[in-house]
Amino acid sequence: MKAPLIRPFAFASAAVFALALARAQYASSVVNYTAGSGATAGYDNPATVLGEPSRVTPGQFGGPVDPFAPPYLNSQLVSLGAGGSLTVQFSSPIAHDPAHAYGFDFQIFGNSGFIVTNALDENFNFIGTPATDGSLFGSGATTRVSVSADGQTFFTLNPALAPAVDTMFPTDGNGDFGKPVDPSLKGSNFAGLTLEGVRGFYAGSGGGAGFNLGWAQDGSGQAVVLSGVSYVRIEVLNGKADIDGFSAVTAVPEPATWSLLALGLGSLVMKCRR
Repeated sequence: MKAPLIRPFAFASAAVFALALARAQYASSVVNYTAGSGATAGYDNPATVLGEPSRVTPGQFGGPVDPFAPPYLNSQLVSLGAGGSLTVQFSSPIAHDPAHAYGFDFQIFGNSGFIVTNALDENFNFIGTPATDGSLFGSGATTRVSVSADGQTFFTLNPALAPAVDTMFPTDGNGDFGKPVDPSLKGSNFAGLTLEGVRGFYAGSGGGAGFNLGWAQDGSGQAVVLSGVSYVRIEVLNGKADIDGFSAVTAVPEPATWSLLALGLGSLVMKCRR
């Protein structure tokens, strides 16, 4: 007897369902951009922050993006100087979910990277396996991040809790942009580590600075309860920040959900064997 024609469709449907559970969500449009004073010349195309952050830097001197080799081209980054701002919109709202990893609801990715402490030879090749002392290059701006549900009324994320953008944690194009790094980690935790060691601490994350919508407050500093937002704004108060992208934190399915998925796939396999 011939196998039923529905078999490929059933497997495809199950696969699509599994992928949908882990689908990442990125900024979809730019609402406003002001370069500010001291922004890097030529890095003025805000559309570069749309879609997923960089996984590979193209060109002769490019290669995979990792915590030692962040994105650096003007086709990957937009620059913000003092007084500069960037507002983006997500096509689907970023949900405030305490069950998100480490409580973070979205992440911002920049241009910072771990400084490599190995010496270079006369051809600028690393001597030995590149390792870091845990310090960063490409960071140092003072920033403010605000969010809005309607694009009109913005609420600042408590600056005492919100990290500066374009700092920890450097982007790893090999990781999951919807998964945050453990925020308890500091630069000193990475001292002496090679890329393999850094990725061990990242635990599958693609890096980025994590933000919690529970940090939202009004102009008087009073907490504001937000179930979700569609707009994120970065303002640079002093210094300079280069931005590569934004990502909503991916919700981790409950064990029961994974069990149902596994059960469904198992049933499909048994039917096809019959």
